[in-house]
Amino acid sequence: MDVLADVVTAMRSGPADSRRTDVRGPWGLRFTQSAGATFHLVLQGSSWLLPPSGEPIAMGPGDAVLLPRGLEHGLADHPETPLVEFDPEVADPALGSTGARSLLLCGTYLLDRQRPHPVLSDLPDVVHVPADPGRHRTLHATIGVLGEELDANRPGAAAVVPPLVDALLVLILRAWLEDRRCPTESGWSRALTDTAVARSLELLHAEPGATWTVADLASDVGLSRAAFARRFTEAVGEPPLTYLSRWRMTTAARLLRGHDRPLAAVAKEIGYTSEFAFAKAFKRDFGIAPGAYRKQSAVSGT
Repeated sequence: MDVLADVVTAMRSGPADSRRTDVRGPWGLRFTQSAGATFHLVLQGSSWLLPPSGEPIAMGPGDAVLLPRGLEHGLADHPETPLVEFDPEVADPALGSTGARSLLLCGTYLLDRQRPHPVLSDLPDVVHVPADPGRHRTLHATIGVLGEELDANRPGAAAVVPPLVDALLVLILRAWLEDRRCPTESGWSRALTDTAVARSLELLHAEPGATWTVADLASDVGLSRAAFARRFTEAVGEPPLTYLSRWRMTTAARLLRGHDRPLAAVAKEIGYTSEFAFAKAFKRDFGIAPGAYRKQSAVSGT
């Protein structure tokens, strides 16, 4: 079980929306608050990210940035350039005409924010992954292929680009987590690299409906119950069974959004023997009954 991939799949509530943006200086774009996570790639040229707070961030070819909470921000050829509202329906906004060219990919990932996974909650408002030679090669190779496809507009690009954009969310998250690996700090960068904690997460994600106990998990990873509970809690930020309860509800929400299976089947898959007990737990966490949540998701298209 690939825990990071499983988490991202559970967080996603719809397809990514992205636009090729070709501009020449002087140019400045304002991006309003988004319901999802906003991302930008610099495919050619350069850009300045004007974050929700703090100093502007210089970005060059191959740089990627993710704003996981979709906060309002700006992109410009220079921090002092006036901004105009970004229109996602316009690929080549009529801004400057004589300055240097920048080719960008700007978009949004739809995410379920009702119960954000700790991987998402742990992220800062701005995740910037610069094009550092020799690091995160898969991410930067993907950005390079996207740049070629979008610049050349060759036949078949419409089939090639969307799956690459989908893959970028995992690649950006993985790069950020890898850059912050530290065995003495808590957080998901540690959780996914601590052998015992990572293995226990794999077990929980592979079988969320199993009747797990802390003792079972500790035995499976070769630790005492107390040592395992301490390491898991320090890395993940909550005890093993608390995380399991959270993950069960996250899995239930994904199943309700994407499948028509009966509520009793959903309840059983995540470890509830009673549909009533499942419905009660789901409503406590989400503030809405499972059936109503499914209808709401169908209406909103997520």
